[in-house]
Amino acid sequence: MNPPTGTGSAAMTLSTHVLDAVSGSPAVGVAVTLEHAGEVVATARTDDDGRVRDLGPLGTGTHRITFDTGGWFAATGQAAFYPEVSVAFTVTDPAAHHHVPLLLSPFAYSTYRGS
Repeated sequence: MNPPTGTGSAAMTLSTHVLDAVSGSPAVGVAVTLEHAGEVVATARTDDDGRVRDLGPLGTGTHRITFDTGGWFAATGQAAFYPEVSVAFTVTDPAAHHHVPLLLSPFAYSTYRGS
């Protein structure tokens, strides 16, 4: 698929890092989906360090990154409250790299704009 574009259509990149806040270790194998304007533009799984280093270029505008936390918790034998975590964010800087980390536990999660 072609990356979405908007005003300032220079290619920007996106990465994520998922950490298991209970064990303090990377969450390996979490399925991640990136959407823009209601369309899936990229999918990946976190690596052995809990990272997706590049979800590819993306354009300006609002995007949504969804983490399949329910699948990951089930695969690791844990009960959890949140079947998925979706984070909507807005890209405005055409030159910036965007990083959306997720700190995850069975009954809570946290995210922030990383660097």
